[in-house]
Amino acid sequence: MPRILHRRNTWQGRMGSRGQPEESRAAILQAAAYEFAEHGIAGARTDTIAREARVNKALLYYYFKDKETLYGAVLDEAFAGLKDTVFRVLNSELPPREKILAYAGAYFDFIASNQIYPRLMQREMMRAREGQSSHVDKIIKNYIQPIFLRVSEVLREGIAQGHFRAVNPAHLVQSIVAMIVFYFSSAPMMQKIVGFNPLTAERIAERRASVLDFISAALFLPKSHASQGART
Repeated sequence: MPRILHRRNTWQGRMGSRGQPEESRAAILQAAAYEFAEHGIAGARTDTIAREARVNKALLYYYFKDKETLYGAVLDEAFAGLKDTVFRVLNSELPPREKILAYAGAYFDFIASNQIYPRLMQREMMRAREGQSSHVDKIIKNYIQPIFLRVSEVLREGIAQGHFRAVNPAHLVQSIVAMIVFYFSSAPMMQKIVGFNPLTAERIAERRASVLDFISAALFLPKSHASQGART
């Protein structure tokens, strides 16, 4: 299970020592993820990040030469974690039906355990749209595109075998991601609309089941079609 990032960090004691490189770096990245998600790179303050990570600013700049470098490291951590999580499923030997649902479930669980990531991703997409991002090409090449291509392969395999309707991966993959990410990014607004907290464990479990059910209904063909596809 990925590290839970939907609440403030709980690092104990002061991490300000180069003798604890992994712990110090992890504490800085976690604190920075919150700060960037809340305020964006322009509004984020390294003083706040150092204080929340319980390190001094000199140590922060020892690991990350400037705020932009730290921001890039936070994005790498977020997207690399997502890629590692879903590729464990996508590279498995599961048949297409089980694999596409396992992929969606793994993606959902990752975001549910790291609920600040949708805000980070949205901020970076906005920067990219405005031509201000120096990271988006790397993120697409290293993380987003490999995931998209691998899920597309699963979809084409399932279509060829008669498991799935003939869908366009460019649309379906985006729809799966949107169903997952938007639920968490829109939670404060949705709470006002529906009158309950959508981020309780019970509501999150309900949403996960609903996403998988929707994908099944939208994508799967009756199993008789799969039998016919296997004979052709």
